[in-house]
Amino acid sequence: MQQVLDNLGELPTSTGAKDIDLIFLRGIMESPIVRSLSKAHERLEDLRLEAVQDNNIDLVTDILGDITALSVRDDSAAELSRILQEPHFQSLLEAHDMVASKCYEAVPPVELFNEELGNSSLMQADAVRMIGIRKKAGEPLGVTFRVEKEELVIARILHGGMIDRQGLLHVGDIIKEVNGRDVGNNPTELQEMLKDCSGGITLKILPSYRDAPAPPQVYVQPHFDYDPANDHLIPCREAGIGFKRGDLLQIVNREDPNWWQACHVVGGATGLIPSQFLEEKRKAFVPRDFDGSGILCGTITGKKKKKMMYLTARNAEFDRHELQIYEEVAKMPPFQRKTLVLIGAQGVGRRSLKNRLVVLNPTCFGTTIPFTSRRPRDDELDGKSYRFVTRTEMEADVKAGGYLEHGEYDGNLYGTKMDSIHEVVDTGRTCILDVNPQALKVLKTAEFMPYVVFIAAPEFETLKAMHKATVDAGITTKQLTVRTFPGHRH
Repeated sequence: MQQVLDNLGELPTSTGAKDIDLIFLRGIMESPIVRSLSKAHERLEDLRLEAVQDNNIDLVTDILGDITALSVRDDSAAELSRILQEPHFQSLLEAHDMVASKCYEAVPPVELFNEELGNSSLMQADAVRMIGIRKKAGEPLGVTFRVEKEELVIARILHGGMIDRQGLLHVGDIIKEVNGRDVGNNPTELQEMLKDCSGGITLKILPSYRDAPAPPQVYVQPHFDYDPANDHLIPCREAGIGFKRGDLLQIVNREDPNWWQACHVVGGATGLIPSQFLEEKRKAFVPRDFDGSGILCGTITGKKKKKMMYLTARNAEFDRHELQIYEEVAKMPPFQRKTLVLIGAQGVGRRSLKNRLVVLNPTCFGTTIPFTSRRPRDDELDGKSYRFVTRTEMEADVKAGGYLEHGEYDGNLYGTKMDSIHEVVDTGRTCILDVNPQALKVLKTAEFMPYVVFIAAPEFETLKAMHKATVDAGITTKQLTVRTFPGHRH
């Protein structure tokens, strides 16, 4: 700018129109505002802009860890968490860190690509992609691999892991090279290679072009304990998560038929757990079949099975094996239960407790009236103690699935009809049921929403005295029987 002013000072000072314009321009150039702008521009030209840091991915990961707890109760924290986990934002940070750390590599020459593509029918010119990721040494990527046609393919991506957060790789992608090195076809060697890498990692892949599905909101409660360290079927023990009976788990991925991805509802990272199908199959096998033969990557290929294999579609098979694996649950606000189910041994007082609750709280509780095919006695009214129907009508309703439970005694049919439960619920009361435990398989649905209470039996002598009192009072004529099993005393 000073040079421009010097050149203007050497111009003649005549009064021509052109000279007046030059004098006016000189006045503008000498103004304090223009001089300040010129000095600021010169300082910016001398200043070399450099990245403040090259580990922004790690910084964002730490921030996400700090605000995870806040996201539940603070909308701003939840929005920030969503923005920081956006795939495009993660890719922008990744590109920035790679440039800042100068860990990028030159793009291979076109001739090299053409030569490689000519040697492989799989690698189309528009299919090869170079993916850059960044990690710390020893940090798990959250991805497992499988061999498919002599190629290493991404088998699963753990929800919430580093690869999942970046969104650059997908299930089905074929890994060709890592940092210019051929990966071969050994999944274990590739895992070790990636585990030891740090900083920027360049992957050459054949993408599957499959969009990752949105994680489902499925919550389950397991009915067994699980420790991945003791599971010889799991494809990667480090990727598994353990749980105890009764824990609450969120299932985030069920694409693999043998291994689900899940996390604890309260804290914990995502990991692998056995699927419903795999655990059912494992529990239905004879224990001596697990000798290690025929087992590959979490699948069971043994041929010896129990004669009655467990089938979820057949309730009779379910009754034989009683396999309890996972129970799907949902978090519900406080609400009135539709049914109250009393479960307990014969003679513990279920019927007495049911009648007492109905008498003391008739506006809150009600109960069903059983149906029977026997003829009413002289002192019996229809709808009071029983509802009397013909045997043909009752058999037709049983066949149509209209009864929760039914049985035959002394040549007559007795049962609890589904509609009678709805009649009590429709009045705004909770229906109290004293049923066989097998009926819970039908009741544990959104239709009935049961609250199940198990009444523990007292000591045997007390139970016998209670039953004797009911027999002496003429309430029942049924006699208790005691079974003795080898090795047990009563």
